[in-house]
Amino acid sequence: MQPFELPDFYMPYPARLNPHVDQARAHAARWAAAMGFFEDQEGKHIWDAAELASHDYGLLCAYTHPECDSQELNLVTDWYTWVFYFDDHFLELYKRTRDTVGAKAYLDRLPQFMPIEGAPMPEPTNPVERGLADLWLRTVPSMSVDWRRRFAATTRALLEESRWELANIAEGRIANPIEYIEMRRKVGGAPWSANLVEHAVGAEVPTGLAATRPLKVLRDTFADAVHLRNDIFSYQREVQQEGENANGILVLERFFGYDTQRAADVVNDLLTSRLHQFEHTALTELPLLFAEFAIGPKEQAAVAAYAKGLQDWQSGGHEWHMRSSRYMNKGHNGFKPTGLGSAVASLTAIFGPDRMKSFLRPRIEQVGPTPLPEIFMPYPLRVNPLVDDARANLLGWAEQMGMHDLVPELGKALWSPDDLREFDFALCSAGLDPDATQDQLDLSADWLTWGTYVDDYYPQVFGGRGDIAGAKLQGKRFQELMPLGDGFPADTTTPPVTNAMERGLADLWGRVIAVFGVEQRREFRAAITDFLASLEWEVANDITGRIPDPVDYVEMRRDTFGSGLTMTLSRLSHGNLVPPQVYQARPVLDMEHTASDYATMLNDLFSYQKELQFEGCFHNAVRVLQNFFDCDRDAAVGMVNDLMTARIQQFDRIVTSGLPVLYQEYELDDEARAVLDRRADELRDWMAGILHWHTESGRYPEERLLARFGAPAPEPIPRSVLARPTGLGTGAARIDEVLTYRTVARPR
Repeated sequence: MQPFELPDFYMPYPARLNPHVDQARAHAARWAAAMGFFEDQEGKHIWDAAELASHDYGLLCAYTHPECDSQELNLVTDWYTWVFYFDDHFLELYKRTRDTVGAKAYLDRLPQFMPIEGAPMPEPTNPVERGLADLWLRTVPSMSVDWRRRFAATTRALLEESRWELANIAEGRIANPIEYIEMRRKVGGAPWSANLVEHAVGAEVPTGLAATRPLKVLRDTFADAVHLRNDIFSYQREVQQEGENANGILVLERFFGYDTQRAADVVNDLLTSRLHQFEHTALTELPLLFAEFAIGPKEQAAVAAYAKGLQDWQSGGHEWHMRSSRYMNKGHNGFKPTGLGSAVASLTAIFGPDRMKSFLRPRIEQVGPTPLPEIFMPYPLRVNPLVDDARANLLGWAEQMGMHDLVPELGKALWSPDDLREFDFALCSAGLDPDATQDQLDLSADWLTWGTYVDDYYPQVFGGRGDIAGAKLQGKRFQELMPLGDGFPADTTTPPVTNAMERGLADLWGRVIAVFGVEQRREFRAAITDFLASLEWEVANDITGRIPDPVDYVEMRRDTFGSGLTMTLSRLSHGNLVPPQVYQARPVLDMEHTASDYATMLNDLFSYQKELQFEGCFHNAVRVLQNFFDCDRDAAVGMVNDLMTARIQQFDRIVTSGLPVLYQEYELDDEARAVLDRRADELRDWMAGILHWHTESGRYPEERLLARFGAPAPEPIPRSVLARPTGLGTGAARIDEVLTYRTVARPR
């Protein structure tokens, strides 16, 4: 008996089959035998030839790479044969036995078989090492050093994060939804698949573009969709037969209390949302990226071939899941309709209600004050005793920077002195850093004030006018105001400032470079750049009237909230006592991400009325979950609070369990351990201080919002737009009318 009925999948693009499929099957069988995949390992059976044939990885790769030649298809099929064998080999030898020590030793050797510059490899001792060594030498000669680094990094992540799965199995622990999406990306291997797509289509992503948001989103949405689809098809085998607990359906069953069918349907909804995000990014963000960086035709063609390769993978991967004996795939035909009316059916899939609902909610909603839930906060509050002097100093600094001056585009000042006094950013800084000196506290309060001023300015000025070009030009000017001073002699000259945002950044940057070295300045400038880029993302969504995809929202919210900016500033103040690679280790990154997510969702609870009723903002976790789950405000508030609680509990688990393991693995001395322990204490203060500030600040109470904004009129979508006409062509007409209303006719 299947535990649930397969849902209706969003897959508007037909799968195509590579004609060299039979050659790939035969080659993979010979290669697997030569690598020793059919031999027992430590007395345990992993595979035999019949099992490999039934899994049919040749068919998988023929569907996911339909256009490559036979030699390339053989290579790609061998890679997938290897990665699935690794998964089963690791399961039998380490997951089932809960052998965490042996797993670490096993995984620590594998990167030695992926030398970037051609260093010698050790002698393989098992089929996994033997297969990796063979594949690496057959793959990398035709690729750049940059691609080799990226491919090696995603392969290491795929291997290393298997330890996360093993640790959760050993503890009997099931991840929370945000943690699961983040970790599944690495464990599931789809980023690795995305790199391999570049090899298969013969088109590398240009080095300068690989780290940009649009390319990262294409990779991450591809990865999430691949993994979520696999979770649906593999639930019966992984959860019911193998005892695995890294499955999205199981995560939602436990976190939300759903039955299996409901959880499977929600996983499919999220899968659909991620595919919509992939398409939205390819069609709206890539053209802007090409124009902004003047990307030439050759590089544009390479990116287009890569995106098409990812799209082929999605369609082909789905078709393979429908056919492979490895998965639960009964009760769904997996085929698209053909013949009369099939074109209309395809258009309905592409432009159906699931996609359009992100564009249909009114911008302004009369929601009233938000009933706040009981918010979990296990850490004590400490407030810096220098807060009163910081308040006075902040008011003077903001006046000097011109933050109360007229903003011509608005016809008024963005903030009045009374507004700033009520916001009380100095109180926030006093809670974030209760041990700071007066100069440190003033600098922190000034950065918070500048960041919030910019965060308010972008949607009101650039978003209100639909001016994405203006937002990007402003971002370029900000870059010019942050010189690194890395030349000889050091050049720290900047252009004249033209507004309060620029004046504030120029002042703050001058105070930072006085105490930071060049590398620290570069890291901090990158954090500020990420913050500013995230505001451009918000402006783009404002222009299209689009409520973000939930995963994209959570990840971008860390930047729009300025978490990276404040955390980087704090981390750099520790000096060089901790090796840089330790700050990139999973426990440290997870510690910062969990704290950040707690704070951003906390802010969304308090700012819900301000953002929906007075500002018409689409970027709020409560609103995002309302849209995704089709639920009311109070249900979404409860979900946000549950996610906050899960993230702060995960933070506590990382600090108490994850950091001690990290200390041992990296053999950190007492001084370095003390720095990271202090970092954990700072993040506790950070979360407690942010909660305290939200309860005390005058930025969110309704009476202050009415005084500051007045009473906005509701923005109903006209009945003509909501009506659903029928007949030939009305679907396209409705889409055009809705989008026109949301982006042009909407009152500003």
